[in-house]
Amino acid sequence: MAKKKRGKKHEEEASEAWLLPYSDLMTLLLALFIALFAISQTDQTKLNQLAQAFTAAFNMGGPSFFDKMGPNVSTQRELMSNDEDLGNAAYIQENQNLESLQEQLDNYIQQNNLEDQLSTQLEEEGLMIRIKEKALFPSGSADLVPESQRIGPVVAGLLAAVPERVLISGHTDTDPISTAQFPSNWELSSVRAMTFMKYLLSINENLNPARFSAIGYGEYRPIAPNDTAENKQKNRRVEILIARTLSFNPNEGLHTKSDVDLVAK
Repeated sequence: MAKKKRGKKHEEEASEAWLLPYSDLMTLLLALFIALFAISQTDQTKLNQLAQAFTAAFNMGGPSFFDKMGPNVSTQRELMSNDEDLGNAAYIQENQNLESLQEQLDNYIQQNNLEDQLSTQLEEEGLMIRIKEKALFPSGSADLVPESQRIGPVVAGLLAAVPERVLISGHTDTDPISTAQFPSNWELSSVRAMTFMKYLLSINENLNPARFSAIGYGEYRPIAPNDTAENKQKNRRVEILIARTLSFNPNEGLHTKSDVDLVAK
């Protein structure tokens, strides 16, 4: 009888032996799935914290599987820093070029007493050149006046010196117009923008037409209230935007502007 009892005890121990490796396997599988889930997340800091926790729990002194999870944090930060430096350098260089262009045009304006006709402004979108109506067109017309020859060649020369895209826009005041040629201010502003764009391209063969676009905004983008004759005169204008190619956001990195970005502004 004693022999039978020892045999029964041995069989029970053998039948339960699989529980230990099974539990170890399940634990490792759980750790693996948690690791895979962590890898899919964007928070690299949390991922490395998780890796360190698992390393401490499962590593017995040798190399750990979790050491290989994802890129090294210091390496990643170094790459991000390099990208930001390159992006900043490109953005700063373009900004300096636009500032130089603005300085040249401002000097020309002062030397020729054109302050009441022409102005420049460096904006987020790029370098804005504003030309008042009287410097280019008669009232209610889209035919260039002789005075435009003092401005057109200079502007065309500056545009030929840079590679950026150029958006030419026409603007009016709120006074209505209704003629056979211009049923509304939409048509007048659009034709004026197109006329001046074609004029610039015709006087400088170094200008690439693919860089240019023209649009009419009518009275819907005023820079002053249309409540006085002086303010209405400010709103009757043609604008030339030398658009920045690059914009830089430290949180998003280097971004290339598109034509959609320009028109939407």
